Order: sequence, then structure tokens, then C-alpha cells
Amino acid sequence: MAETLEILVEGCKRNDRKSQKTLYDRFSSAMYALCLQYASSEEDARDILQEGFIKVFSKIEQLQNPEALPGWIRRVMINTALEKYRSEAVLRRIDDLRPETGQEISNSAFGNLTSEEIIHLITSLTPQYRMVFNLYAVEGYSHKEISQMLGISEGTSKSNLSRARVILQQRLKKIYGSAIVR
Repeated sequence: MAETLEILVEGCKRNDRKSQKTLYDRFSSAMYALCLQYASSEEDARDILQEGFIKVFSKIEQLQNPEALPGWIRRVMINTALEKYRSEAVLRRIDDLRPETGQEISNSAFGNLTSEEIIHLITSLTPQYRMVFNLYAVEGYSHKEISQMLGISEGTSKSNLSRARVILQQRLKKIYGSAIVR
């Protein structure tokens, strides 16, 4: 029978290896998919996942509410990805304020894509565009929050998001033709 989150968290707080393995087995697949969104490669995603779970196990004492575990692990993974890219100094100021095309992607276009295709499109963005796109469009952070997380201005965050959208639109148009753009 599946362990409750409370029992699982308590076991991990006692450094019980079986509880840690159960936690890893339960969450690693979803967290790997999340890491892929932020990583430049599968190897980077595996590194982020590994570093993230090391942090999860070393900081699990900080978790007060076991029911918050899934969201807390997700946040640890995102922070780990951000730290990795900050330390590699790949987030550069982008002053390229090219306007958006004004065209939007039809919602039906996304219905034709598999989750793997969507992840591939997002991971093909440059690191700075991918980070801002994921934090804004996927995680729901504001430009103000993103600017604080990444150490960039709000304008740079907006510009990076705009360029990421344009690039994704161009790639979708290239793949599926003009039928997807309205």
C-alpha cells in the first residue's frame, strides 16, 4: 500500500533510505520532465534532477506541511535549475526589443503536438529565453518576480518572453504551415 505523504516525509526526516527511495521513485519521473524544460540537454536535466533531490533530502526538515511536498519538491527543482544557469552565467542581458509579430498560434495547433514535441520546442530556445518562458508561461511568475530571480530587469524579462514567443511561433509555422497562425 502506498505510504501517505506524512509517513514518507517523516521517514525522510529520519534519513530512512527506504523512505528516500520511495520518495524518489514517486516523484523523479515528473521532476525529470520539469528539469527537461529548463535544461539544455538530457544530461543537464539529469544533473539538475540529481542536485535537486540531494537538496530535497538535505532540506526536508524545513518542510512543515507534508501535503505541500509535491509543490515543495517542484520549487526545489526550479531553484536548482536557476542556480545552475546563474552559476554558468548563461543568462545575459538581452536588449533586443524586436516587436512581436502580432500573430497568435491557434489553440488547435497545440492539440496536434505531443508533450514531447512541446518540450522539444521549448528546450530548443536559448537558455535565457527558455528560463523566462518557463517561469512566466509555465510556472506563472510575474516579470517582477522573474527579474528578481534571474537578476535581470523587468524590461529584459518582457523582451526575452516576447522573443521566445516569436521564435516558438516561427518554429510552429515552419513545422505546421500558416494554418496554425491566426
